[in-house]
Amino acid sequence: MPMSYSSSECALENNCGYSKMLKYCKLHNPFRLVLYFVGAIIFATGIIQPLQGWFEFVVFAAAYIIFGGGVLLRAARNIAVGRVFDENFLMTIATLGAFSIGEYPEGVAVMVFYRAGEMLQDHAVNRSRSSIEKLIDIRPDYAHLRDGEKTRKVSPEDVKVGEMIMVCPGERVPLDGVIVKGTSTLDVSALTGESLPQEVDPGDEVLSGSVNSAGLLTIKVSRAYSESTVSRILSLVEDASTRKAKTEKFITRFAAYYTPLVVAAALLIAFTPPLVLPGEELSVWVYRALVFLVISCPCALVISIPLGFFGGIGGASRKGILVKGSNYLDALSAVDTVIFDKTGTLTRGVFTVKGVYPSSGYSEEELLRYGAAAARFSSHPVASSIFQARKEKVNESYLENYTELPGRGVRVCYNNLSILMGNDKLMAQYGINFAEHKDSNMSVHLSVAGEYAGSIAVSDEIKGDAVSAVSRLRELGVKRIYMLSGDKQQVAEEIGTKLGLDRVFAGLLPDQKVEIIEQLEKENLTGKKHVFVGDGINDAPSLARAEIGVAMGGVGSDAAIEAADIVLMTGQPSKLADAIGVARKTKSIVVQNIILALGIKAVIMGLGVVGLASMWEAVFADVGVALLAVINSMRAMK
Repeated sequence: MPMSYSSSECALENNCGYSKMLKYCKLHNPFRLVLYFVGAIIFATGIIQPLQGWFEFVVFAAAYIIFGGGVLLRAARNIAVGRVFDENFLMTIATLGAFSIGEYPEGVAVMVFYRAGEMLQDHAVNRSRSSIEKLIDIRPDYAHLRDGEKTRKVSPEDVKVGEMIMVCPGERVPLDGVIVKGTSTLDVSALTGESLPQEVDPGDEVLSGSVNSAGLLTIKVSRAYSESTVSRILSLVEDASTRKAKTEKFITRFAAYYTPLVVAAALLIAFTPPLVLPGEELSVWVYRALVFLVISCPCALVISIPLGFFGGIGGASRKGILVKGSNYLDALSAVDTVIFDKTGTLTRGVFTVKGVYPSSGYSEEELLRYGAAAARFSSHPVASSIFQARKEKVNESYLENYTELPGRGVRVCYNNLSILMGNDKLMAQYGINFAEHKDSNMSVHLSVAGEYAGSIAVSDEIKGDAVSAVSRLRELGVKRIYMLSGDKQQVAEEIGTKLGLDRVFAGLLPDQKVEIIEQLEKENLTGKKHVFVGDGINDAPSLARAEIGVAMGGVGSDAAIEAADIVLMTGQPSKLADAIGVARKTKSIVVQNIILALGIKAVIMGLGVVGLASMWEAVFADVGVALLAVINSMRAMK
């Protein structure tokens, strides 16, 4: 339904001065508005002032060119490529027909109303995605290339496979490689969407785009920058939107059938009666045929369709749902498959303590107290969750010799007791025998004075409205609900079971998520739409590639919001059900407007054929239909 310029239309318009001016106007709104304001003054002058002869023609022709020049150009281009019968052709012959019989104001009025519909639709036109790359902050600016005993700062593109680079704490890993020296924890949320840091040691593979949180790392580069993970993510985001299927405009599909029928009917009206009926004058029936063409002009449809979607977009915004174009709202009304990201979309993306499991001789309160003490000065998200789980404050005067052990945990002396808290690697390093828990939670082990004291289970939490979101989507007729995650299979399956999802895909990187989305779309035989819902930088390629990309605006990254077609500003997955509800209501209103416009138009066209309706009556009827469509469209705002 969008009545905006396509890329091919822009290509044609570049070939002439007037079209370049129109393109400039579309890019510079103040100039465009001034141009239309001048055109409106010229049009009003022609109506108010009693003009005669060529002067009257020149005044109305000037207004006609300002408002309808783009329609004439598009009609000419379509005819040149063999697409004759569309709304541009119909409006061209109808308005030029009005000029040919001296009905100048009516011809201009048709173009004015058409342009008004286009201007309304401009408010919902898709935003350019050229700024996505600027918003993604995972692109490395430099790499510390090791040159003998020295290091020098170079561009990542200049580093060759096999060379050594150094990554300092707090820096982003610029290239894919294998750790040669150093241990640390990596923040891989930009790649996998998972909040849990990844512990790395010599021999482990690291991916570009991750952040080195702790120790100094020496990395042997395994892939050139052009083939690195971060480069592939950026390429996916830049290319995916161009591969997305575009929603075909209803009015164009409709005009493909409507226009040739109307033109054929006009020809029959003009020539059949004078040839068949004795005494009928050709000039009278040619005039009626032209009136018929003016009446048949679909400007009421052109206004009512975008207005309906514009109202729906406004109604969605009141619910905290940002829709970037009416074609996305139209597509959302026909959804039967929803694909969710996990962390930050269905889950909160922050860790909480799920269980405290003390060993013999320790109570839960004691274990949590020791854990909170060990976590007091750590910025690690898992440690922070343990510290916040104990409401009583830690007596910091009892803390001594705090040491953070990168990739393992922390060591501290609390109240003269040596405490170790961390993963199984830390326990093994100090010879502590520990018990493993076979569940989906992460186990943080503690030892006190060299004795194993127990473990604390930490996990991400499902969002409060995630269950209701899935339930409401089922009620709306969504048949398949999937989940994609960079987390391990056990965690993903447990969340999928709790939410009642149809299938989960785990252990995925961004390019693998895109591949799964593409495969699911290929397997779609129903013609219905697929929606992908995500929140992080790592989801940007999937959001751009999916038929409909929905970002979580409340917690999502700028890149995800920019790449998405729809943004849930509150970050609640249940808002997707609201968005689908708004889309379906809007679609029903648009259908009502179409039936209303066509029904009244059919009546007026019939009256025009028998000579009972003039052109001004036809234009007035068209305006009335448009006003009714506006009133009806306002229901979508509620």
